[in-house]
Amino acid sequence: MSILKKLAGQTAVYGLSSIVGRFLNYLLVPIHTRVLTVEEYGVSSYFYALIPFAAVFFTYGMETAFFRFYQKEDNKAKVFSTGFIAIAGISVVLGLLIFIFAEPLAHFSKNDGRAIYFRIIAITLAAEAITVIPFAWLRQQNQPMRFAKLRLLNVAVIIGLNLFFYLVVPYFSSRGLAAPMDKTGVSAIWIFVANLVGSVCLLPFFLPELKFLREGFDKILWQRMFRFAYPVLFMGFAGMINETLDRVLLKYMIVDPATAEYQIGIYSGNYKLSIIITLFIQAFRYAAEPFFFSEAGKADAQKTYARVMQYFMLLCAVIFAGVMLFLGVFKYFIPPKYYEGLHVVPILLMANICLGAYYNLSVWFKITDRTRMGALVSMIGAIITIVLNIILIPIYGYTGSAWATLVCYASMAAMSYYLGQKYYPIPYDVKRIFAYLAAAFSIYLLSDVLKDNFQLTGFLEIIVNTFLFGGFIYLMYLLEGKNLKQAK
Repeated sequence: MSILKKLAGQTAVYGLSSIVGRFLNYLLVPIHTRVLTVEEYGVSSYFYALIPFAAVFFTYGMETAFFRFYQKEDNKAKVFSTGFIAIAGISVVLGLLIFIFAEPLAHFSKNDGRAIYFRIIAITLAAEAITVIPFAWLRQQNQPMRFAKLRLLNVAVIIGLNLFFYLVVPYFSSRGLAAPMDKTGVSAIWIFVANLVGSVCLLPFFLPELKFLREGFDKILWQRMFRFAYPVLFMGFAGMINETLDRVLLKYMIVDPATAEYQIGIYSGNYKLSIIITLFIQAFRYAAEPFFFSEAGKADAQKTYARVMQYFMLLCAVIFAGVMLFLGVFKYFIPPKYYEGLHVVPILLMANICLGAYYNLSVWFKITDRTRMGALVSMIGAIITIVLNIILIPIYGYTGSAWATLVCYASMAAMSYYLGQKYYPIPYDVKRIFAYLAAAFSIYLLSDVLKDNFQLTGFLEIIVNTFLFGGFIYLMYLLEGKNLKQAK
């Protein structure tokens, strides 16, 4: 099996668990919005917005450091034990602090009476953080099937408990066959209880890996890993800014609260239509990070990275063309009241393609131990996000946020490419990559022209776009089919 086929296969397996996990929220949204009041659903959304920021500090970049030092160190087990103990230690400390100071945190965040939420989330974050290195070990050991099974178990437990708490118990309670869980209406707290159980239930499955803990904690190794990892923490925090801050700024920069909430809803709903490319990028990241590190010491590593980037962007172009040509079908994923925001979908798709390109291009600062430069690029991206949102939201609303996202990720990709060519030159075929994207965008524009000029609607539009998409796929095959068959 060629190395590229191996990477593609593992991306598919990791993608299965990633796709199911990401779709979890979408599958449960109809249930939560039906059984919870608007206020309670808002509570769950608020706390879900806090979790990613906290998670960055619980792991503080040690996962990436693990992959790097696994390749550098002879004693692999010691890398595991040191990384595991480092994350477990900080997770226990942070978890206890949040648990102890839950009341002040609830008061400070205007969530008086909800300290229990902070305590549940503290335990959940600690449990999830403790599994980070074991999951990374599975990826490094090329065990995507075990990885996927455990991820899917987590998803199954969470979905099952949500169904139990919000459908089964209320059903029996309404018939007097069970006591209600809440005296004053259904609470959002059970969402977090389900997440807590789903996270904790994974811990026993990693007991076999704990045999490596006999290697103990190497302070010197940890210091080296931390010097590599701490810039990744800033990268993660900046990444959260780039990913979620636009919705926060929409709320605070649009004067009328009702208008702000409406625009956030339209923007978020249409953002979900770019999920296909987002899921592909996430699945690729799971497989690619250990792959990139494992190839780093080989003589033809740069050529391999260039080919991976080329085929990755080819697939992104295909996904972009597919989503845009069949947007008339994909749009039914959201209700008609969101359709006024469909114009931001191509912007967000291109933004996510740029983000995927950045993930590929960022390989250079990870394998050359220049993570501080990666942190600098991420921080500049965060500054771009903040500044452009502040400038564009008052003028264009959520459309300005979409353009800010695209400019941010495109700028980060450009900066990473420029610096990478300086410190670790990789022979990317830039012209060919841009040709893929230009062809995909041209097919989309041609579809729009045909639709406007020939009044294409409904089934006829789907037929025409199917032929256009088939033509695009055939063009890509002519360009790359032979190379893909010969990939080794």
